Amino acid sequence: MKSFCLKTNNQEIINYLLKRLENSSIEDIYFINKKFKCYQNVIVHYKGTNLYSFLGILSDILTDCILLFFEPILIKRIITCEYFYFDELEKKLIENNCYEYILSEENSTLKYRKNEIWTSVISYINENKSVIIDGFVSFRLENYSKTLDEIVDFCVKEYVIEKEYNEFINLLQIYINSKQPISSLIHLVYTNGESILLDENKNIINLQNSNFDAKYLSDISFSSNDYALNALLTLLPKKIELHLISYSDEFVDTLKLIFGDKLSICTDCNICRTYRVLNNVNLKNILDTN
Repeated sequence: MKSFCLKTNNQEIINYLLKRLENSSIEDIYFINKKFKCYQNVIVHYKGTNLYSFLGILSDILTDCILLFFEPILIKRIITCEYFYFDELEKKLIENNCYEYILSEENSTLKYRKNEIWTSVISYINENKSVIIDGFVSFRLENYSKTLDEIVDFCVKEYVIEKEYNEFINLLQIYINSKQPISSLIHLVYTNGESILLDENKNIINLQNSNFDAKYLSDISFSSNDYALNALLTLLPKKIELHLISYSDEFVDTLKLIFGDKLSICTDCNICRTYRVLNNVNLKNILDTN
C-alpha cells in the first residue's frame, strides 16, 4: 500500500483536493481529512497494484492545485519584489496583463508550466510520504519559477511599450489641439501598409520633401508611414480623408487616436476606386477584413 499526506491550512485547497480525489478515476483509493498539530492533512491511501497510475493522478491533482491557487500569488510576489519601482496602480495593471497573457488562447506556455510542476511533483511524492504544499511551491519549483519570471518580464516590457505609446499619442494630441490648422484637407491613400498623401487638389505630396521638419520621425526607421505622419503633423490639416485601399492595421489605428474627429475613413470614392484598380484590390476583401 502507498500512502501520501498533503498538508495545508488553506480550507479552499483542502476542499479542492477532496473533491478532485472523490472524482478521480482511479480505483482502490481511500482518503481522509484530519488535523494534526500545525496543519490540516489530506491523507491518501492506495491499495491497488498500478502505482505509477496512482502517482500520475495524484501529481495531476497537485499540479492543477498549484496552478489554480498559487500561480496568482507567485506572479504578484514577483511583481512586488522585482518591480517595486512601479506604483501600486501600475503593478495591478501589470498583474492583470500577466493573467490575460497566461489565459489567452494564443499563449502556449500552459503545457510547459504544467509539465515543469508535474515533473517536480511526481519525483517528490515518489520519494516522500508527505508534502507541505506551501513549502513545496516556495522551494521545489525552480524551473517553474523561472518560467513565471520570464512571463512577468515579458508583460512588464509590454506594459512599458504600451505606456510610452499612449504618452506619445497624448503628446501629439496636445500639440495638434494647441495649433491652428494650416491646410484645409489632405487625402491619405493607404494601401498594403504604405502611405500616399494628396493635397486638396489631389496632387501627390512629396513625403520626403526637405520642407518637412523630421522632428516627429522615428530614430530607427523612415518608412512612408513615418514620412506621412511627419507631413500631417507639419501641415496640420483641418480634415484628413483616409482612403483605405487594402487592409487596416496599427498605423491606421494610431492615426485615429492622434487625429480623432479630424480623420474620416473612405473606402469607395473616385480616389479609392482609382488606386484600387492600380493595385488590383477587391473592395469586398477590404470590407471583410475591416
